[in-house]
Amino acid sequence: MSIIGGKYALTLSALLFLQGGIYYGVAMRPETIPLVAPLADFPTQTGTWHMVKDVPIEKEVADILRADDTLNRIYASADNSRAAFLFVAFFKTQRSGQAPHSPKNCLPGSGWESVESEPLSITVPGREQPIVTNRYVVAKGNDKSVVLYWYQSRNRIIAGEFEAKFWLIADSIKFHRSDSSLVKVVVPVNGTDTEGATKGAVEFVQSVFPALAHQLPL
Repeated sequence: MSIIGGKYALTLSALLFLQGGIYYGVAMRPETIPLVAPLADFPTQTGTWHMVKDVPIEKEVADILRADDTLNRIYASADNSRAAFLFVAFFKTQRSGQAPHSPKNCLPGSGWESVESEPLSITVPGREQPIVTNRYVVAKGNDKSVVLYWYQSRNRIIAGEFEAKFWLIADSIKFHRSDSSLVKVVVPVNGTDTEGATKGAVEFVQSVFPALAHQLPL
């Protein structure tokens, strides 16, 4: 092993040891569990969008997800010309192994393939700065959809998985909290109008965000 390689291995080992020590120290302290209303109470009308169906989550999926509460609904625009699928998974703690599953890993398992991916900033009511989400265009046969998702915890909107892990450690140390939510919005593409589906997804996020900010813990 070279000197450089040896130093890298030692540094990596030290970081892993430090992370383990942090988790152990945090786990020894009581955790603050926020009180959250059931997601079943989430509004069926948000802005100009209204719920058209509440979709039960299959037991097999729920067993893998291990979320403390979930929401899985279909909403429609005022003129019923556009549908938006809203999925929320809330985890009150991540100390016992539960954690949000990244859609970019779950979607391929469902047969959907990513054909486009990029961050997307969205201006939403109640926040001075735009929120940054993940935007994916996924395809399955001839079907396409636009997927927007983010992680929401302690008044933060986080797009990246690694960033979410960083803030998990920071909040566990400072606030004794590890709660988090995954929010996912899916809008089907009509024909080849990906731009129109993206616009519809953005409009739905802007409509539903105030209710999400009120529902999920700050």
